[in-house]
Amino acid sequence: METNDLRRAGLKVTLPRLKILEILGTAKPRHMSAEDIYKHLLESHEDIGLATVYRVLTQFEAAGLVTRHHFEGTTAVFELNEGEHHDHIVCLDCGRVEEFMDTAIETLQKEVATKLGYQLVDHSMILYGRCNRPGCPSHDGRGRMS
Repeated sequence: METNDLRRAGLKVTLPRLKILEILGTAKPRHMSAEDIYKHLLESHEDIGLATVYRVLTQFEAAGLVTRHHFEGTTAVFELNEGEHHDHIVCLDCGRVEEFMDTAIETLQKEVATKLGYQLVDHSMILYGRCNRPGCPSHDGRGRMS
């Protein structure tokens, strides 16, 4: 995303908007809270306040540039809206978020909607579990689930 994306969304190109877009486009992890974005700005010595970060994210969401998620046990996180559908799986212990796309799941969701008499317009699926990542609090230190 760049300045043209801001203009197409009807937003004036400003330094805070550009910096926040840049952070959302390059930072890992991909799903970031307003506080995470603010910390990145502080680390790069940008003079942009937390209130401005919240205001810009709200504007980006209204313009369709970002998507806001409220995963279980986390504050709101944002990701760039790149136009491609995907679902999420979230670790209940460390908060790790993974994106996935599975055509079989998508097909089944459409079949269920049709069977129940609905025309599927949109959906959001979030799976919750415990990841196998070393260092996740759900492990006992020897790599096994507690």
